[in-house]
Amino acid sequence: MSGLETLWSEGKDFLGVRIPIIAGAMTWISDSQFVSAIVNEGAFGSLAAGNMKPSQFEAEIKKIQGFTDKPFAVNLITIAPNYKEHLAIATENKVPFIVFAGSFPRQPEVKTAKDSGAKVMCFASTESIARRLIDIGVDALILEGSEAGGHVGHVSLGILLQQVLFKFDEVPIFVAGGIASGTYIAHLLLMGASGVQLGTFFVMTEECRAHPRFKQAFIRARARDAVATPQIGSELRVVAVRALRNKGLDAFAELQVDLLQKRRSGEISHAEAQYQVEDFWVGALRRAVQEGDIESGSLMAGQSVGLIDQVLPLRQALNLLIIEAKEALEKITRKCETL
Repeated sequence: MSGLETLWSEGKDFLGVRIPIIAGAMTWISDSQFVSAIVNEGAFGSLAAGNMKPSQFEAEIKKIQGFTDKPFAVNLITIAPNYKEHLAIATENKVPFIVFAGSFPRQPEVKTAKDSGAKVMCFASTESIARRLIDIGVDALILEGSEAGGHVGHVSLGILLQQVLFKFDEVPIFVAGGIASGTYIAHLLLMGASGVQLGTFFVMTEECRAHPRFKQAFIRARARDAVATPQIGSELRVVAVRALRNKGLDAFAELQVDLLQKRRSGEISHAEAQYQVEDFWVGALRRAVQEGDIESGSLMAGQSVGLIDQVLPLRQALNLLIIEAKEALEKITRKCETL
């Protein structure tokens, strides 16, 4: 068994795949076709439930089950209006993995998922959250640093590794945020990660059906162009979103000001304001991904966008990561032999 095979054996066994690299769930991108392409290449895919209509969500699950017999996950947003129906559909259809995102699932929801036979994965952004999730029975953790794209926390992966990865060994821990090379993957595995999750990297594959203009924006971007949205005031619970700076990002700041004014004057409720915040991102992301509106749409991307400058076939992209990881491990081994 090679060094790489040994290092990521726990991740392989847990996910039941040849390559324990997770393609993070991305709304409007991680559909049945894309997830199936990923798992059939030996990696691990996750269907983005978002706030799909329940009937559409179930249809997407059944499509994946028809395209492949390999394991996959569904990513459920706990704060989405259709969340409870999504969870019921996932368990009824015996989805092998359920990833809870958006907020923390309640213990009965974790139990419901596990009782269906599914393995449960959750995102942990602090040491205390990791402890809480392990205590309520999750089977694995995903540490996602603020370098990632889409909705992110406020802590970088480097800090999360020290807070969580180095302190907990009860469950497999996968890491995410700013990863776009096999070299980095090799070093993360050596630190104790069971595997990794990438998002922006997978957008830049031929199998991803995002609009060509969306991908071209990624090619032109530098790491510093992927910025997290500001929170204006504290009345709205705005989760930061990392995306490429454009008119859409400016429009979000203006939306917050407008919603705060309406909230203070009593024109809208707090719940309605929160809904409009999320609805803005869903619509803006759809325009960018499906219609190629790179001016006012949302170009959600992680800072790893600055490391990617070409679109590759999925198989070639995965092979490149593996080759880089093996070369990095060989280099590290040679250095260690000189000590």
